[in-house]
This record gives sequence, structure tokens and C-alpha cells, in this order.
Amino acid sequence: MLTIDDLRLGYGDEPVLDQLSLDVPAGQFASLVGPSGCGKSSVLRAVVGLHEPDSGQVALGVDQRDVGFLFQDDALLPWRSVRHNVALPLLIRGQDKRDAHEQAEVWLERMGLRGLGGRFPQQLSGGQRKRVALAQTLAPAPRLLLMDEPFASLDAIVRRRVTEDLLAWVERDEITVVLVTHDLEEAITLSDRVHLLSAGPRARIVGSYDVPLARPRDLVATRTEPQFGRLLEHLWDDLAEVVDTSGPSTAPHDAPRSRSEAA
Repeated sequence: MLTIDDLRLGYGDEPVLDQLSLDVPAGQFASLVGPSGCGKSSVLRAVVGLHEPDSGQVALGVDQRDVGFLFQDDALLPWRSVRHNVALPLLIRGQDKRDAHEQAEVWLERMGLRGLGGRFPQQLSGGQRKRVALAQTLAPAPRLLLMDEPFASLDAIVRRRVTEDLLAWVERDEITVVLVTHDLEEAITLSDRVHLLSAGPRARIVGSYDVPLARPRDLVATRTEPQFGRLLEHLWDDLAEVVDTSGPSTAPHDAPRSRSEAA
């Protein structure tokens, strides 16, 4: 579904990312974690063409139209109704206005927002806005979903509910996902595979971890599983090693090891 090979990307003389390779098969939920400023978000921007790599290749197994992007801050148009915001990507694709608005109402109901289609974004709570943004992203039925810290601004209860909504749709429709997050527990809870980036500049993936937890997953019960605790400890140890070394390695394999937690 998504293959990144030897990616090098920068905003100046020194690259933010260098020799970064990543493979995400169809239907997999993958997360990118790492120190702040290591370029996790830059990986997603390279995938959707918002930043041209200096070198390397990004290969998508789907058309760009089939890629959804959920940002940390929603991209809702404040002068448009909630209904129109959800319908907007469908209208851009040429769908009939009436059909698009009807489909938008269906998605709003699925997200627990029935009757709010006529409101404007500024009239909604933070959790409601995030659900609208999620409905807007999922309405065109993306096959690949990119998410950049999408729930970081939400309080714990709202974050859990919105995350449960997302996980249900991803598991039901087998959507391929790449999530950028600073939250290691969130990464393990949601993902099939977690990738750890080194500190920047010249960040690359230095550890990859299979998540041996069955689906469907309960966001609370999953964290009580013994495998969860073991994998979380491995990730914390390797992230601490990355932070303590404070900089890129000079050899391609002298960073934390890739691990597969089988049981």
C-alpha cells in the first residue's frame, strides 16, 4: 500500500530525514513515534506531496484521491455549515450536491452528531469538531488514512470516545493507516506495527515493533494485557536510548534493534 525507500528530506542545508525506509502493507495500522522534532510529520507530508523529497522514493499503491489526511487541527471551513464541510470532499470529486449532503448527514449520524448539520464549526465543542473532521475524512472512503497527532488537543474522555469511533471504522473497513503520535501507549493500543525514529537531524527509522494484540480491540482492556506492558517497556527503553544519544548514528545498524513481540 505504501513504500518509502531511502527518503531524504530537508528544509535547509541539513536534511531532517535521511535514509528513511518504510513499508506499510494494505490493511495495516502503523504508527510513527520518536523524539520531538525528528520529522515524523514530514514523512506524512512527503507521502501526500506537500513536501518534495531531496532524494528517495515514495510509492503509493492507491491513487492520491484515495488518501485521507486527518490533521492535529481540523481543516473545517468556518463559513460553511457542518453538513457542507463533511460533503466538501465528495463535491470536489464531482458528486451531485444533494447526494453529497445526504451522505454527509449519514456520516454525521454515525458520529453521534445527528441534527447538527446546520450548525457552523464555531458552534461545536472540541470533541464535536473532531468528529466532524473525522466524518469529513472518512466520507470519501479513503483506502489510506494519514493522521498527524489528531487527538492531542482533546481531553481524556473525549479523546477515548473519538478514538473508539475511529478504530471501529478502521477495523470494519480494513483501512490502511499511518499515525504520527508522541503517545507510546496510544501507538501500541491502535497499531499492528510501531516504528521508532531516531533524533534529528538526519532522522531515520531505527526500530520496528510488531504488536501481538488481537482485533477487535478494547481501548481499556488492551492496556491490561501482559504483551502490552512488555512492548511498552521495550519502546520506552529504546526511545530513551535514542534521546540519550542525541543525534543521528553514523552506521545504518548501530541504533536500537527491531523487535517482534510474538507473545
